[in-house]
Amino acid sequence: MRKFLLVFVFLSFLGLAFSKEVPFTQEDRDRLRSIEIKVERLEVKVDALEKRMDLLQKQVDELRSDFRNYMSIVLGALFTVIVGIIALIGFILWDRRTALSPVAKKTKELEDKSDKIEKVLKDLAKRNPEIEEALKRAGLL
Repeated sequence: MRKFLLVFVFLSFLGLAFSKEVPFTQEDRDRLRSIEIKVERLEVKVDALEKRMDLLQKQVDELRSDFRNYMSIVLGALFTVIVGIIALIGFILWDRRTALSPVAKKTKELEDKSDKIEKVLKDLAKRNPEIEEALKRAGLL
């Protein structure tokens, strides 16, 4: 009995070893074909999306380049304005010094002259009472 059972088990496994798979049915083939068609359509759509993304990336790169150029122009103009303002301030200071220097010199000369005239008038006032009286009324004595 044991041998019989062993032979039976062996033959059952042997039958499984030589069994053939069931081939695809027509319905399975149709489903597989429709899935392949859908995959191809998706691939076409993905390719189109990749092309659009590449185009958008090029546009973004162009915009970035244009923005950099614009910023360079703006920064150059700003730098020029700042340098112009600094130059204008320097010119104003230089012009003020050169304009005030002759005025200060002339003022000093006039002060010296008026001091000399006042000294001469005081000397004359010591000798002449009319001049002394006039200087007192003017508040110079």
